[in-house]
Amino acid sequence: MTNLTCTPVLRLDLPGIPKVRSGKVREVFDLGDRFLLVASDRLSAFDVILPNGIPRKGEVLTQLSHFWFAKFADLVPNHLLAGADDPLPESLQPHAALLARRSMLVKKAKPLAIECIVRGYLSGSGWKEYKKSQTVCGIALPAGLTESAELPEPIFTPSTKAEAGHDENIPFAEAAKIAGVELATQARDLSLKIYRAGRDYARERGIIIADTKFEFGMFEGNLILIDEVLTPDSSRFWPADQYAAGRSQPSFDKQFVRDYLETLTWDKTPPGPELPPEVIEKTSAKYLEAYARLTGKALL
Repeated sequence: MTNLTCTPVLRLDLPGIPKVRSGKVREVFDLGDRFLLVASDRLSAFDVILPNGIPRKGEVLTQLSHFWFAKFADLVPNHLLAGADDPLPESLQPHAALLARRSMLVKKAKPLAIECIVRGYLSGSGWKEYKKSQTVCGIALPAGLTESAELPEPIFTPSTKAEAGHDENIPFAEAAKIAGVELATQARDLSLKIYRAGRDYARERGIIIADTKFEFGMFEGNLILIDEVLTPDSSRFWPADQYAAGRSQPSFDKQFVRDYLETLTWDKTPPGPELPPEVIEKTSAKYLEAYARLTGKALL
């Protein structure tokens, strides 16, 4: 069981170190020649940051990303400048306790203006669109598929990056207009390659990666993998031994929180509702279990 006396890290400020931006989960700090990414324990659902945090969530996101970045290093270059166990620079040592296990030193890449989403199963907004038009992001799919069905082949379904509100699914042709044909094609091909490799590895460890989101950026003229990779925040993780098409699936990700929120009368606008202790505890345990299954070790 998760120790709820562990206070979630919701806000991160480092005196004397400029903060570039504060996202839904991550804080980005400028160290001059590099960025420092720090994952908080904040949780967003339906694009609303909830008042509760999930203990150790930021640690799971960071350490799992380190794991995948290392695993995929031969497939695609990435933004990491230091390994998971490397010491922090001297300037960050006063903040070592706060940053431990939840920070990454990374290259100053320029992010692509599109989200790179790969779907291997029919769920979420893809399922909603399929029911209406038998397509997902304009990609025609076979008739007769059910909710959570595995697709014949993974599909690339990019989206916009919204500064506020929801990202919007777009066809590949639109993504090519935004990012350029060459970069959009390269990002698509890399996304599918990484997804397939991660999907196959995870399946051997009892986890189905139903879909996921990748971020790419430009650094010194090359496209590199940035942000986070195949985490419970960026992906749908399902337990393989409980999988059955035709219904929604139990999950290792924040879908558990979304399912709880759907039982409320909340209108999905700020402020978000408080989560009960049992939902926080189960969600934290799910994140930690996903890490342990995929890496083969507990996050100590």
